Amino acid sequence: MQDEVYNLAEPIPGPSVKRVEKLAKEHGLHIVFGMPEESAVKGVIHNTAVLVGPGGLIGKYRKIHLPTHTVFEERRYYRPGQEAPVFSTSLGTIGLTICYDLYFPELTRLQALAGAQLIVCISASPGLRRRFFEGFCLSRAMENAVYLAYVNRVGIEDGNQFWGGSRVVAPNGSVLVQCKYDVEDYQACKVDLDEVSRARAFIPTIKDLEPQLFDQLRTKSREA
Repeated sequence: MQDEVYNLAEPIPGPSVKRVEKLAKEHGLHIVFGMPEESAVKGVIHNTAVLVGPGGLIGKYRKIHLPTHTVFEERRYYRPGQEAPVFSTSLGTIGLTICYDLYFPELTRLQALAGAQLIVCISASPGLRRRFFEGFCLSRAMENAVYLAYVNRVGIEDGNQFWGGSRVVAPNGSVLVQCKYDVEDYQACKVDLDEVSRARAFIPTIKDLEPQLFDQLRTKSREA
């Protein structure tokens, strides 16, 4: 979308959210979708994932990690988010991430520590990055013992081919369902959120976390 984001951006809630709220209510669905969000500060736009349920707007996540390399120029248009919320729903506790966020394990770890059982990552990944995202989906699910739903764009825009391949990964790394590559596809599956507790008891990556490493991470990241 590039420069179009300034014309397409809307506040949340706004017209697009209200339209999705209507669909969610009519069909009894929880829906995650992305949009450029117009903030309360004039001229500031966020790349935002929105979670809507049958009862209306549940919450939003503003993308923290904005790629500005190769074909990506997100920092030219967007302001990074600062928070990693999780949302309690009738389905369970859900965390949201967007595309390049998946490269950074700290974000999904923080969401898992905050109680996330399912992390949904909406994505527009071009084909050259497929092997990275396929690996990250497995890693983020297993290291945090959460379900991870990766929803990737498919098709061609501005010479970039988006590879699709959306999937749901279980806490043990099993790929429960996967969409086809390079064509529009749809898959559905049921998940057992009790499996999150069982996975964390079997390999207690959350319990065994050494929190002092976060302090070292903060220090080293400032030095990098």
